[in-house]
Amino acid sequence: MTEPGKNTTEVIRSSLARRHRAERRFRAYGITAVSFAVLSVVVLLADIVAKGHGAFQQTYLRLPVTFDGTLLGVTDAADARQVERGDFQALIRAAVQRRLGEPASRAELREQVALVSNGAAYQLMARLRADPGLLGASETLWLAADDDIDTWFKTRGGEEFTGRISERQIGWMNDLAERGDAELRFNRTFFTSGDSREPEQAGIGGAVMGTLLTLVVTLLLSFPLGVAAAIYLEEFAPQNRWTDFIEVNINNLAAVPSIIFGLLGLAVFINFFEVPRSAPVLGGLVLTLMTLPTIIISSRAAIKAVPPSIREAALGVGASKMQMVLGHVLPLAMPGMLTGAIIGMAQALGETAPLLMIGMVAFIVDIPRGFTEPATVLPVQIFLWADSPERAFVEKTSGAIMVLLAFLVVMNGLAVLLRKRLERRW
Repeated sequence: MTEPGKNTTEVIRSSLARRHRAERRFRAYGITAVSFAVLSVVVLLADIVAKGHGAFQQTYLRLPVTFDGTLLGVTDAADARQVERGDFQALIRAAVQRRLGEPASRAELREQVALVSNGAAYQLMARLRADPGLLGASETLWLAADDDIDTWFKTRGGEEFTGRISERQIGWMNDLAERGDAELRFNRTFFTSGDSREPEQAGIGGAVMGTLLTLVVTLLLSFPLGVAAAIYLEEFAPQNRWTDFIEVNINNLAAVPSIIFGLLGLAVFINFFEVPRSAPVLGGLVLTLMTLPTIIISSRAAIKAVPPSIREAALGVGASKMQMVLGHVLPLAMPGMLTGAIIGMAQALGETAPLLMIGMVAFIVDIPRGFTEPATVLPVQIFLWADSPERAFVEKTSGAIMVLLAFLVVMNGLAVLLRKRLERRW
């Protein structure tokens, strides 16, 4: 029934107007939500970049270094033991005094030497090892500055600087900067060295290598097992309670918290099989358990997407079921399987909790060279640096996050590219 004084056309127009207003409101809500989400991501990324871009630069000081055998206590530079026992810190003290002048007190001398990183002594040792003929010679070298000096030089005493630096050190640094003896350079140490308690010496090289070794183990185990399980469940397994039970549990495992897999690895691989703790092979085994459900589910979806006519045609020309699967279904489903595998690897790349449970939170200085050597991974390295009190570790943490995000973007981009280039539409 229509209201008195209104005809059917007016009622319909009024109803349509209300529907259109509701639709516009719904669109506005959706656009607002998406805009807020994008803005939040942009703000987060901007904050990470603002804090982390300094990690890719390091303050270096140009100092005249003389490899004085008397100061070093080295008479034969070809003798590795003598070089290892050499007092390279004395060379740095002498070089700083030549550049800044004789100190008036021992306290001033300590402040002068504190401008240079502790790692500079190892740099000089490496140079003398590589070229024993440098003993007694002089050369001008760029040596890394201490972390507090580095932080001050990057901010030039801005509001965010909270390091320990004296007025005399500030004056020396300003003088060095004016003469061109202090400048920011690309921080290769950040990519080539392992962890360190000194921020200016710390790098992600060990964590990146540990991550790559761990992902290699994960890929070599999870992809063949996941694809084989998907093929069996989709093509060969009979439909009964046992296979239904397996399928339900695979779907449930995809939603299990990752720390549970860490507990499983601790109980089974470490305590029972005695796999070396904090090793890439152990991390790969744990991450394999975590990524298997994702790879199995995506592989089954890719196999289902192959039209039944392909199977029927292969069987019709006399192929066995195994030949049909391996020669026709598997090649056509492989793009989807690869996409699922890459997504699973990206998920494994960002995991921290299961690896903390198996001891990959250890302080690792040396870069691992094998699958059984102690190692850590990039997310765990970020976790360790985020808990460090030094101000310079803030930019190291943010820089490592930027590298991790770059890896994730590349892996997800590769998955999208493979899906676009290789998938077939039926």
